[in-house]
Amino acid sequence: MSDVIFDYEEVMERVQEDKELLLELLDLFTEDFKEKRAALTGYVENKDFENIRGVAHSLKGASGNISAKALRGILLEMEEKGKNETVEGLDELLAKLDKAFEELDEELKKIKEGAEE
Repeated sequence: MSDVIFDYEEVMERVQEDKELLLELLDLFTEDFKEKRAALTGYVENKDFENIRGVAHSLKGASGNISAKALRGILLEMEEKGKNETVEGLDELLAKLDKAFEELDEELKKIKEGAEE
């Protein structure tokens, strides 16, 4: 799992240096993440492995698209637990996911503030 929260250079290359597009993608990602993250709690509580796997897979791809490497790594682990129907460690992964998202959100705020200057 990567310790890199957000690879700005990589994502800027992906969006061909279009900062406006990047900001739009980051807003969409944040909104989608928050909705799906809220659902994950219920899926974990109910041991709904199919939905754990599906949501983790979806968010893993979205995290990769914006180069949120730490989140992607955590979601990969969560997807595997859903695939293998493994309960152990899911609560810890949710806590890691929340911490990584908080750190990512701080990075994204800095980028947005820089765009407004």
